[in-house]
Amino acid sequence: MTHNDENSFYDKKQELDISKKIGKAKFIKHICALSNSNPDNNSYILIGVEDESNKIIGVDFFDDSKIQNLVNAYLENPPKIQYENVRFPKLPKHKVIGLITIHPSKEISSLKKNSWKYKREAVFYRRGSNSMPITGTIALNNSNKAIVDAIEKNARNNIKLILDGVFDFVNSHSDEYNPQYSVFKEQFVLCWAGKQKKIGDEVFYSRVDIELMNEQVRLFYSFLDEVQINYNEQSFIVTEYISLGIDKKETHYPLEKTIIHFKDNGKHDIVHEFMFEPPQYDRTILQHIYENNNTIIAKIENNVPLSVLEHQDVMRLPKSYLICYLNGFIDAKDQLKKAKIYIKGFDDKTTYIKYKEVLRVLRKVQYQ
Repeated sequence: MTHNDENSFYDKKQELDISKKIGKAKFIKHICALSNSNPDNNSYILIGVEDESNKIIGVDFFDDSKIQNLVNAYLENPPKIQYENVRFPKLPKHKVIGLITIHPSKEISSLKKNSWKYKREAVFYRRGSNSMPITGTIALNNSNKAIVDAIEKNARNNIKLILDGVFDFVNSHSDEYNPQYSVFKEQFVLCWAGKQKKIGDEVFYSRVDIELMNEQVRLFYSFLDEVQINYNEQSFIVTEYISLGIDKKETHYPLEKTIIHFKDNGKHDIVHEFMFEPPQYDRTILQHIYENNNTIIAKIENNVPLSVLEHQDVMRLPKSYLICYLNGFIDAKDQLKKAKIYIKGFDDKTTYIKYKEVLRVLRKVQYQ
């Protein structure tokens, strides 16, 4: 599909940026248009494909479980949407293709409030590869159902693809990550791997990778976050934790629980439960940390060399700014973003990975 031209049931994007007003508005517009143009069949958006060349470049793993809430907040008669992280040959291990499936709402979708330059009550429709505003009344109709049904039928995985996926998963993870698979309801094959770590009587896993082989979909992937894993005959449960603290004294706080529930009818549900209760710290200490961080950011912005100690503090910027934000320093998020280019330039990418993980946590907290 990536090498096909965009049409009335398919769109492709190089990246998805819903953190900015323009990106959020354009995303809502395309969801609205694709839903209205496909009342009887699913429609799709691929993320991680260059528009002109069709080159597959991939994107970072995206686990924003609240993306449906965004659509619900901006659209009347919102369609159900699903974001999946799909592995693709030859992409780096940390890159995937983002697949957004839009399930039709059967009713006309429209904006329920203003979004950037798009006005409340605006209705969008697909005309070829363009999402166009429609004036006046429209009737939902399309002729894509037979085409999309044929594409979806042809795309369903067979047993060979599932087995190949299992072997590939096991072979691509070293023994220290203990790669393994589980079968649910005699039809779902789920592979997972993670580096085990014991803290007291509790077992955590880091660098966790979880994939559902039936659909070649990556369900969870994280470089740094630590999780606990439990499963039974019908469910696989991942509880994600975040380690936070000051003065090198860190505590594990539960962030979010993901329950993958497998059904007898060949389908599965994924339910997310947000659990995070932000830790509170002494305001005076945080004020000192915040001002010190801001001094470092000012130097970075003005190309002033950092001292050795300040350079070491940069390594702690992501989490220290996160703690500040969670304790009422609202500008901390914007301050952190100013350091992106500087942090990204480090040869050791650990701090940049922490930076991206912190932004992901901030996004989850913001949706709540």
